[in-house]
Amino acid sequence: MKPKIVKKLLLSEIKRIATNPKEYCINPKIDFTRNRKLPLERLLQCIIGMGGGSLSNELLDFYQYSTDAASSSAFVQQRHKIKSEAIKEIFRNFSHQLIPCSSDGMRLFAVDGSDIQIPVNSDDAGSYFPGTNGQKPYNLLHLNALYDLEHHIYSDVIIQKRKESNEHRAFVDMVDRSDISCALVIADRGYESYNNMAHLQEKGWKFLIRIKDGKAGIKSSFDLPETESFDMSVQLLLTHKKTKEITELLKDKNHYRFIPTTTPLDYIPSKNRHKDPAKFYELKFRIVRFELSEGCFETVLTNLDTELYPVERLKQLYAMRWGIETSFRDLKYTVGMLKFHSKKVMCVLQEIYAHLIMYNFAEMITSHVVIEKNKGNINIKPTFQLLYMYADYSTVETHHHLI
Repeated sequence: MKPKIVKKLLLSEIKRIATNPKEYCINPKIDFTRNRKLPLERLLQCIIGMGGGSLSNELLDFYQYSTDAASSSAFVQQRHKIKSEAIKEIFRNFSHQLIPCSSDGMRLFAVDGSDIQIPVNSDDAGSYFPGTNGQKPYNLLHLNALYDLEHHIYSDVIIQKRKESNEHRAFVDMVDRSDISCALVIADRGYESYNNMAHLQEKGWKFLIRIKDGKAGIKSSFDLPETESFDMSVQLLLTHKKTKEITELLKDKNHYRFIPTTTPLDYIPSKNRHKDPAKFYELKFRIVRFELSEGCFETVLTNLDTELYPVERLKQLYAMRWGIETSFRDLKYTVGMLKFHSKKVMCVLQEIYAHLIMYNFAEMITSHVVIEKNKGNINIKPTFQLLYMYADYSTVETHHHLI
């Protein structure tokens, strides 16, 4: 997608939200009903374009150092009138339009989470940590992300307060609400779960999940080959019910599994009457253990086809998961997600979604930058450095010039 089209998409999404302010305002009857220096459309552009500079400098840059620039006080008053859902909606619709949802080909995603430290606010119990052993108090939010490894953009996110966070629930919510028909999700050990695998199977998606290689995880409950490396197909029946008959079946560890009702498994009822027949959920996958380096082994679960995706191909795919880790680094340190201009969680959420928008915008823009070759050597620069070269701008403190 050409840079001009990307910019047009973003500005049209901002305009769409601005033309329907009642849905996104705290007080829809009075907010944004009078002419101000910062009407809703301009305010949204300002927030999305903000970088890590001070609020006064960000506003001066937004107004191109005009004497008509809105004051910091006016900006704060205006931003308190809009819900974070306004910028969240822009992020979701903008990201959705960047890559057309097509039934052809398989999208490649990584899923992971990352904590975001925000300004200290003791009034927000869900994110506040008082600190121990002389440590200063702090607040944390948790970003759950579904990241497109081929197009380098965030496809979907769910933000939770750290004390209330649940990566597994956030993950299945992102999977269930996606309208993408075919995808492969690559995940690390934190997503080892029968319920996660079941949601992906029901969605028609593929998965590649690294699991614990010791005695604490899914692997330990199977009768596995005695060899150090193996590739074993499994057809497993899961149930919440445990009768004498089922207890006998459970002796076959590779085909039956009892799941306690305290463990989520959304496709069979958690409560059963004694007289009701047992309900099972069938899950098909491979358990693959391979050597990464001499003496170092990893185990993964996958429902990818054995012939099309042999062990070496699985290694290559899993290595691509690192893309989401580097994206978190760019999001925090290059785009500026570590610097916020408010202590209120609602305003912090505004800026987090704004940074996600700017990250996706930047990645789509830089994908069209022509990299010059010098005597046969390609001069490769970091993605965001390319962005600012393309924009003819030398600092990452602000992003207003881009939109």
